[in-house]
Amino acid sequence: MKQRPFAQVDVFTATPYLGNPLAVVLDGTGLSTAQMQHFTNWTNLSEATFVLPPTQAQADYAVRIFCPGRELPFAGHPTLGTCHAWLAAGGVPKAEEVVQECGVGLVKIQRTAGRLAFAAPPLRRGGPLDEADVQQIARGLGVARSDILHHAWCDNGPLWRGVMLASAEQVLALKPDVLLLQGLDIGVVAPASGETQFEVRAFFPGNNGLCEDPVTGSLNAALGQWLIGAGLAPVRYVASQGTAMARAGRVHVHRDAQGQVWVAGDSVTCVQGTVLL
Repeated sequence: MKQRPFAQVDVFTATPYLGNPLAVVLDGTGLSTAQMQHFTNWTNLSEATFVLPPTQAQADYAVRIFCPGRELPFAGHPTLGTCHAWLAAGGVPKAEEVVQECGVGLVKIQRTAGRLAFAAPPLRRGGPLDEADVQQIARGLGVARSDILHHAWCDNGPLWRGVMLASAEQVLALKPDVLLLQGLDIGVVAPASGETQFEVRAFFPGNNGLCEDPVTGSLNAALGQWLIGAGLAPVRYVASQGTAMARAGRVHVHRDAQGQVWVAGDSVTCVQGTVLL
């Protein structure tokens, strides 16, 4: 074991402790998969990342992303939080955009308007869900089947299944059934009013049954591709997530002229130092 540079970053917020925390080990060289997974489980956070030297010439760094119990090929808030920590630790990108290497390949990250934004990776699977899935999700969320207005696969690494309800109030009132939704990654979205255009909640399997994620970059990336592509959202919008958990996450989504969806958010470092690994 040795002391390694470490940061704990709050992502999708400019105010500490209102977003989604991330543990970033800035030097993961020499650690085994089992060691990375064990540390991730120990942090009791939704994700931890481990920065490594890139294997592809275009990349500025490589990262492995873990959540409790498994490794992820891609996740959004770890992408933004890792890039924030890497830049704060003195990382210098090879070009104007930062290029991250991870399980889904190379992910571009822009620095615009004081925020980092990642290019949403292509969906591995899109299109409507099977009706049997929709009915199971409705039962698991405790809503009528008719309350699910739209639905789609939102698989961009995590196997998100996306459903749209009628109102933000309905989304915030959800009390999911752990048994009925066991093993499913569910993203719920509905139109909102005020400073944000959508309210989002994310439910996924965890060590102790169903968990809720405070603010989810990968889900919002996939939702953006689905909603904008289907004409259910404007090409630029802000989503709120974490309200039900006393957080105030803000996810800025837009599709550029070339059709690329970008997901942006603020990040703030809350803990900085070393970790024994």
